[in-house]
Amino acid sequence: MNGDNIAGLVRGQREFFSGGGTRGLEARTEALDKLQRLLREGEAELLAALKADLGKPETEAYLSEIAFVEGEIALARKKLKSWSRPRRVRTGWLTFPASGRIYPSPYGTALIIGPWNYPLQLLLAPLVGALAAGNTAVLKPSELAPATSRTLVRLIAEKFDPGLLAAVEGGAETARQLLGEKFDYIFYTGSSRVGRLVMAAAAENLTPVTLELGGKNPCLLDRGFDLKTAARRIAWGKFFNAGQTCVAPDYLLLPRELESRFLEELEAAIGSFYGDDPRSSPDYGRIINEKHLNRLAGLIEGAEIAFGGEIDRGQKYLAPTAVRKVPDGHSLLEEEVFGPILPVRPYDTLDEALEFINRLPCPLALYFFSTDRKKRKKVIAESISGGVAVNDTISQILPPSLPFGGVGESGMGSYHGRASFETFSRHRSVLTRSPRFELPFRYPPYRTPLKTLKNIINLIK
Repeated sequence: MNGDNIAGLVRGQREFFSGGGTRGLEARTEALDKLQRLLREGEAELLAALKADLGKPETEAYLSEIAFVEGEIALARKKLKSWSRPRRVRTGWLTFPASGRIYPSPYGTALIIGPWNYPLQLLLAPLVGALAAGNTAVLKPSELAPATSRTLVRLIAEKFDPGLLAAVEGGAETARQLLGEKFDYIFYTGSSRVGRLVMAAAAENLTPVTLELGGKNPCLLDRGFDLKTAARRIAWGKFFNAGQTCVAPDYLLLPRELESRFLEELEAAIGSFYGDDPRSSPDYGRIINEKHLNRLAGLIEGAEIAFGGEIDRGQKYLAPTAVRKVPDGHSLLEEEVFGPILPVRPYDTLDEALEFINRLPCPLALYFFSTDRKKRKKVIAESISGGVAVNDTISQILPPSLPFGGVGESGMGSYHGRASFETFSRHRSVLTRSPRFELPFRYPPYRTPLKTLKNIINLIK
């Protein structure tokens, strides 16, 4: 789609929004129902596309992509009336007699830019909030997941009026053209590098943004925690989607004396998940493309590999891998891995581990395995991250009651469940005052002595 077509698309959505076609609860509910039908009727095609792009196992793709979005739709459908209801607030004595209400109102036309690692979920989950709040939306799926992008663009065109919802295929130039248009809200998921470009483009039009970025998510293991349980939960979170998950554990800190035993348990857990040869497992995914596979291969070149490390370029396969004795300053400890490689670093004291975590940019997630409540409170209090899971990995993003978002380098803003609705809503304050009563001392000339006025205020407080 060229620049003129994009400009026309955005103009058409603005006209659709101005016509009031998204405002009523009935229209919003209908839009959510259409999105639900799209997922159900297009399920087989979408699963096949996810398999083609990322080698996603059918069960993994359904649970993490389609079912996740369906859960968001179901909650929004159920709660839409209560979420949309104006909230009454106190207005204070100076406006007496008056009432105050806060109305959640749509921004207008939103732009949602999605990534390639969960090309369905991370594009459509925020869309649920945008539609529920009464916005129109333009979607930009990732060109690095071409099968999913192509399928989704076609399904949306079949189901939706482009004035309400449209999806645009294309690469960096298309994204640049979209960001050159004036949107009322921009929601971006992807890298911190591109996030900066999105924010700079949004600033040109003073457009509010939500940025869901990445980061080096620490996983911290405490003494006394069952190693087998920890290994299974860490392996699941790390190697789900072949490690290409923004909230996956990026590195592991563990007590020095437990390193060898834990690595044995971790390797055993991987074997129980994917067998002796994960390459032949129907449950293990693939790297998105050759460029990213080469980047990952470079990260482990010359490293001390505890297990894994096998590469099949023809299949875009990298085995689940653990690396030990990683020196300070190594890329594995400085850059986001975003793949099936787990650097393991021993520590002697909890304070030492926290110091290491805190010298890196703020991560999207932090994981701590411990049965000690005091230590859990200490880690949460003395660290900064977008979210935390205690004694598990990646599951903190699943409950829609928990807002999901980053901080600092890992992003700004949050969504999921009601938080998605709030993200795409302006909170409009409305004060209504009765014409039947006046406070004469509000108006000039001011005849009430200041001391008397202060006494009145103190009595009313």
